[in-house]
Amino acid sequence: MTNILPVLDHAAAGVPQSLDRLFELVRIKSISTDPAYKAECRRAAEWLVSELRTLGFDATVRDTPGHPMVVAHHDGAAPDAPHVLFYGHYDVQPVDPLELWDNDPFEPAVRDIAGGRRIITGRGTSDDKGQLMTFVEACRAYKETTGTLPCRVTILFEGEEESGSPSLKPFLEAHTAELTADFALVCDTNMWDAETPAISAGLRGLVGEEVVVKAADRDLHSGYFGGAAANPIHILAGILAGLHDKTGRVTLKGFYDGVEETPSQIKAAWETLGRTAESFLGEVGLSVPSGEKGRSVLELTWARPTAEVNGITGGYTGEGFKTVIAAEASAKVSFRLVGGQDPGKVRDAFRAYVRAKIPADCSVTFHAHGGSPAIQLPYDSSLLAMAKDALSDEWPKPAVMIGMGGSIPIVGDFQKMLGMESLLVGFGLSDDRIHSPNEKYELRSFEKGIRSWIRILSALAAR
Repeated sequence: MTNILPVLDHAAAGVPQSLDRLFELVRIKSISTDPAYKAECRRAAEWLVSELRTLGFDATVRDTPGHPMVVAHHDGAAPDAPHVLFYGHYDVQPVDPLELWDNDPFEPAVRDIAGGRRIITGRGTSDDKGQLMTFVEACRAYKETTGTLPCRVTILFEGEEESGSPSLKPFLEAHTAELTADFALVCDTNMWDAETPAISAGLRGLVGEEVVVKAADRDLHSGYFGGAAANPIHILAGILAGLHDKTGRVTLKGFYDGVEETPSQIKAAWETLGRTAESFLGEVGLSVPSGEKGRSVLELTWARPTAEVNGITGGYTGEGFKTVIAAEASAKVSFRLVGGQDPGKVRDAFRAYVRAKIPADCSVTFHAHGGSPAIQLPYDSSLLAMAKDALSDEWPKPAVMIGMGGSIPIVGDFQKMLGMESLLVGFGLSDDRIHSPNEKYELRSFEKGIRSWIRILSALAAR
């Protein structure tokens, strides 16, 4: 194994220059969802290509129907070195409302805040420019110290992550052979806290459904027809209420097929993190946990499937009062999936459940809103163990393996389309205000994030 101490020391000494480069990238207004910033998105891609070429990468801007991709390749120190694909995105969210920013969102700076913390301010500093630059700067430290990289590295930087990634799947399909590696590295996630790095071992999948129940051919006077005519709001409310039993379990037939229990040692490790239902819910003004009985809040949000009603409409909802029986009612329902749950089977089970509860003279229609399976790395994976050790060597507290309640579609695409597992390591914090005014990234996260990737690349090369 290469002695990485000189590489780590070089990275630490070069932080001022690394910050200068990050600032250059943050100043580029690469807002992907707004067509007015199309040229800025291309400029960000071209800037990254230029930087990667200075490090010896074969880097190019790849056009898509939307914003361009950046693809770069670099050989490793040996022909049989592991091959990794690093993914990040250079596009950012809009900055509105601008008046809520303390400073210009595209003029980054390092600022001191309470508690002796130093932060980097500006749009994209945490999501995801600061994160992706930790990896680029780790590669720089390796190249400038050893003249090479310990692994074969392919880089994919996307320019449409914040606007739904419409070009990503076609691009992966068209460049499968070029982008396939031994595994992917994704840096778009958070640490557990400012002292404790985290590896995300699981991501919940998602099924979205909109259901519309129709009864009479028009809205009805509730005095004239009330008690005789079917009320679609009543019907829909009963359907939604029946999605859970008294213990909080979802009632759909076969819903838990493919759901495995979290290993006891992992649950025990989660217990040591100190997150209680009271502390978690207290942040949003609640105190009593919902969901399946007898499970911790971390298990509920990281490792168990859900059924949630996201919206209901029907009847008169304007000012004042209107006594009508609505002709139709609708609801949006989402299911978060874990383990081996099949999105198609969950969708079918939901539709069958609803249809069985619709009166004979009423009708129901459905509209699908996406579906993706969960991603779960084996908790005993050697890849996770290696990354855990590498991160624990860098940070004050040992790394923890966590789950994620949300979904990162690219991870599923890498698994399904390229046959690769992903290692999710990020250095953001929960108070980074991503997508909001006054986004920031801890200076310490940037500095130690660079050093963390140096350690991970070294450990990967030694596998």
